[in-house]
Amino acid sequence: MSKIDFTSPREAARAFTPDLTGYVEEPLYSKVWPNAELSRRDRSIATVSALIAGGHAEELPAHLRRAIEHGVTKRELSALITHMAFYAGFPAAITASAVASATLGKLEER
Repeated sequence: MSKIDFTSPREAARAFTPDLTGYVEEPLYSKVWPNAELSRRDRSIATVSALIAGGHAEELPAHLRRAIEHGVTKRELSALITHMAFYAGFPAAITASAVASATLGKLEER
């Protein structure tokens, strides 16, 4: 099976499963993400962590970019991935690190 290459898994899935995509948009992005109990930044950190722990590397690029948009820095994402190695396993963290590098580029020098 060849590797799937796309920017947004949700958009890639829309043509085959439009109802599924609709469920993601309503209520997830219309009601859950805007809920003020957690900031979008905190939700991004939680989401990236869950994707790493679940081994969902295909979903990471879109959520890494969204985390940056929500104010999470590359350094914070690097620290998060390192932290997740101890909870989700080193292979999951190494994969997430490779995806982050491909998606966001090199981590700036200190």
